[in-house]
Parts: sequence; structure tokens; C-alpha cells
Amino acid sequence: MKKQQLDHVLRAAGRITGEKQFVIIGSQSLHGTYPDLADDIVRSAEVDLIAKRDPRRTEWLNVIGQDSPFHEQFGYYADPVDESTAILPKGWKGRLVNLPPGNTEGVRGLCLEPHDLAIAKYVAGREKDRIFTRELAGRGIVTRERLVALLDQTAVNEEVRERILADVARDFDPRKTLDESRERRETGRLGPSTSSSPTLEEVQAQGRKDWLKLRRQQTEKSLTPGPDRPHDQKRNDLLQDTGKGVDDEL
Repeated sequence: MKKQQLDHVLRAAGRITGEKQFVIIGSQSLHGTYPDLADDIVRSAEVDLIAKRDPRRTEWLNVIGQDSPFHEQFGYYADPVDESTAILPKGWKGRLVNLPPGNTEGVRGLCLEPHDLAIAKYVAGREKDRIFTRELAGRGIVTRERLVALLDQTAVNEEVRERILADVARDFDPRKTLDESRERRETGRLGPSTSSSPTLEEVQAQGRKDWLKLRRQQTEKSLTPGPDRPHDQKRNDLLQDTGKGVDDEL
């Protein structure tokens, strides 16, 4: 979906609901940070929207939703959702990105920051989400360190956390991906490579090890006072980006 098409959906959403601001939850929220991003990474036809001022009006967007005349005519549509649709890191609302101006008749889009979006996709863990996060990592849109830090602020159980760490490790290991692709070409096999590839348990263990290492480094760095900063100020740095003090009300 192109930025102009997203603008069209917002314009229609504003006319239907009378709302002037919508939170964009799904992959189309990348347009907030990267309005000229190639279509192949934002190929989905739906725009996940929440009416900011009055979330109850979000349901009105079914008029331009899936299988509606709007969808049939233009090939894309609005998907009315709510905050329970995606599991996001604490403080995500304070990191929302304004969609760049466009032909929206004054309707504003508030987009997820790319790392918050990536975490939501990692939690969902569907095949299309794995493809999406692999693209984000491969294009340098997200960093491994930031994802690990935000995962620590996401309400998921330990099993899901371990699975996400393994997925992040895979996405940021281009050597393994290249090795598997080379083996497929040489052997003519279409399935995933099994030769000398680490097991799921090994990948999870490595992901956990990397996560603990990053956490330890962040803690040591934050607790080491610099020449111009008191010890207490350094300790307070640990509270940054945990959502404390951030108004989470839309």
C-alpha cells in the first residue's frame, strides 16, 4: 500500500466518523517513519485503525472494511481494531509517530514506532509476521539491541519471551540465512536446511545469553557515574523508556 492510499483510507475514515485522529496499529504504521518505503514490505491491503478521541466510533469503519464496496472498488480497506489487537511494549503511546502530511482533509494518523511494531509482530508469530520482521531486520529498520530492550518491557510469559529471542537471533544472523540459501541452490531442495543448523533449543539458549549480556552491559553502564553526572542520576537512567511517567491515555 502506498502512502497516498493510506491517506485515502484516513480521509474516508474521517468523513464517516467525524474523528480527526486515528492510531495506526499494523504494518502500514511504517509509513509514519518511512513514507516512501517500498511496497513489498507494506503489501497488506488493510489499515488497522483505532479512533483516538472516541474509540467506540472505530466500529463505524466497517462501512469501508473488508469486502465492502470501498474494498471492492479500490482494493484496500480499513480494519477497525482496538488496543487488545496487539501486545505492545509499555510506553508505546508515548513513542507514536505522526504520519507525514498528505491528502487526508486534516485527519491525522498516529503510527507505531517501528520497534514497537516489530515487537507486536514477534509476539503474534504468524508466518507472515516472521517474513515481516525478517525484512525489518534485513533493511536496517530495527536494531537487535533495541528490540531486546523493549521485549523486557512487554507483558509476555517466559515461553513466549524465549521464542521471540530465538526469532530475533535468527533475523539478525544473515550468515545462517545465506548458508541455508546456498545449500538449497546446491542441492536443489526447497525445504529448510537441517545440515549443521542449530536446533531450536540452541537458538533459544543463544538468544537468552545475548539478552542477559545486553542487560548486564546496560546496567553496568547506567550505574557507572561519569565525571559530570552523580551516581543517582545514572541510576535514574534505568527508568528511561520503561513507561514510568508516561501518560498512556490515548
